[in-house]
Amino acid sequence: MQKIVFILICAAFGMAIGYGIFGKIAGHYVSVNSLLSFGGNAFQNAWSSVSGLTEMRNKILLCGAAGAVLGFLLSTRLKK
Repeated sequence: MQKIVFILICAAFGMAIGYGIFGKIAGHYVSVNSLLSFGGNAFQNAWSSVSGLTEMRNKILLCGAAGAVLGFLLSTRLKK
């Protein structure tokens, strides 16, 4: 159970770092609400892909996944 919590904390930390790095458009941070809004109609999907929100969201999620992998590796290494 502690391993899972450690992995989730590392994933959240990775997403926070990813948001800090990739969360800016034109010098301003994009709101977290707009990053978390999935779906919608065709116009909203087209706007998010044209404005770069989709690519930004993918980069932030990849940073979170890298944090989860790092957390898993650290938890197995620290356990020994």
